[in-house]
Amino acid sequence: MAKILAIEIRVGSLIELNKRIWRVLKCYHVHVGGRGGAFMQVEMKDIESGTKNNQRIRTDEKIERIFVDARNMTFLYQEGDDYIFMDRDNYEQINLSQDFLDSQYQYLTPNIDLQVNFYNDRPIGVQLPPNVTLTITDTEPNLKGATATSSYKPATLETGLSVMVPAFVVQGEKIKVNTDNGEYIERV
Repeated sequence: MAKILAIEIRVGSLIELNKRIWRVLKCYHVHVGGRGGAFMQVEMKDIESGTKNNQRIRTDEKIERIFVDARNMTFLYQEGDDYIFMDRDNYEQINLSQDFLDSQYQYLTPNIDLQVNFYNDRPIGVQLPPNVTLTITDTEPNLKGATATSSYKPATLETGLSVMVPAFVVQGEKIKVNTDNGEYIERV
């Protein structure tokens, strides 16, 4: 185990807090101007009991990061509520449930490469790439004359994920989405 600053916590990270191992589901950097400094608002799930917890951690505080066996895997397909992954080294397949993946399943498309973290030979988390490319299946029509303005509209992606996109983006286009916060990055 090694200590990291709280500012280095990312979605999917495994940390030890209060003698429990937690998987980070969401994390936000929060700065309350002039009062008390910055902190990380972290939503996490206990990998043993499955309970969720929200925690505020000062950005300069050091946290124990758990080292796990990270295996390079490829997402193959979905079968009901199970998601099938294949180890790229030995071609073994594992099934992970939609409940286990939490909201990460919304970024999975066939043949996407990612890491599955194992602790004591048991899968405990999925580390997605920083961004993924997804196709827009439904959005409002393009607004005539819309350019790179600050106005956004909702769009539904091929995996069911809903994101806000600029007004000039149309149905059928591929876009990059940040897997940490689910925000639109750019057109592909």
